[in-house]
Amino acid sequence: MKVTILVPENLSEITLGQYQKFLKISEENEDSLFIHQKMVSIFCDIEMNKVLATRYTSIKEITEHLNKLFEQKPTFIPTFKKGDQEFGFIPKLDDMTFGEYVDIDSTLKEWETLHKAMGVLFRPVTLKQHGKYLIEPYETYDNYDMKQMPLDVVFGAMVFFWNLNKELLNHIPTYLKEELPNLNSQQKQTLQDAGIGTQVFILSLEEMLPRLTMLPNSPYTNA
Repeated sequence: MKVTILVPENLSEITLGQYQKFLKISEENEDSLFIHQKMVSIFCDIEMNKVLATRYTSIKEITEHLNKLFEQKPTFIPTFKKGDQEFGFIPKLDDMTFGEYVDIDSTLKEWETLHKAMGVLFRPVTLKQHGKYLIEPYETYDNYDMKQMPLDVVFGAMVFFWNLNKELLNHIPTYLKEELPNLNSQQKQTLQDAGIGTQVFILSLEEMLPRLTMLPNSPYTNA
C-alpha cells in the first residue's frame, strides 16, 4: 500500500497540542521504535496503521528530520494567527496583573498545562498600528484553545519570558506591596480563610516568583 506522508518543514507546522501528546507518550513508553512511530503519526497527522505500512528507512528519515527541527534555537515571535484571529504576546510584562502572575505560576511548570500559560501570555490583538499593538484584557486562560498554537511561537515565548523575567523579578516585590491593598473582598477573604497575613503572603509570593524563570523540562531550560 502506497502511503503519502506530509512532513512538517518547520515548527510552525506543529502545534503545542501535538507536542504535548507526544511528550506524554514518550514519558509512558520506553520502546524507542514505538516512540518513533508515534512521532511520525502525531506530527505528520496520520494513523498508526499507515505508519506501520511505511518502509522503516522512510520512518527513520522522517524522525531524523523532526529531531533536527526540535534542535533549532527558538526566536521570539510576538504575534501569530489562528484562523482569522491574530494573537499577540503581552506588550508590556511590567503591566501584568496580580491574577496573570498567579495563573502563569500555576500553569507554566508542566508541559501538560502549558497551553493555559500561553492563554495568559497571548491574547487577541484589538489594535495594531505603527508596529505596535494592544491585546484583550485578561479574563481567564481558558478563553481560547491554545493547544492549536504553532510550536515555534511557544518555544520562542518561553525563552523570551524566561530571560526577561530574570530582570522583572527585581521589581516584583515592590509591585506586590502596592497591589495587595487593591485586592477585592473575595481575594482578601480567601487569604483570611487560609490564615495568611499580608506580610506572610508577600514573602510567600516572593519565594514563588523565582520559579517563573524555570521552563518546563525542555532543551531550553538553560538557554
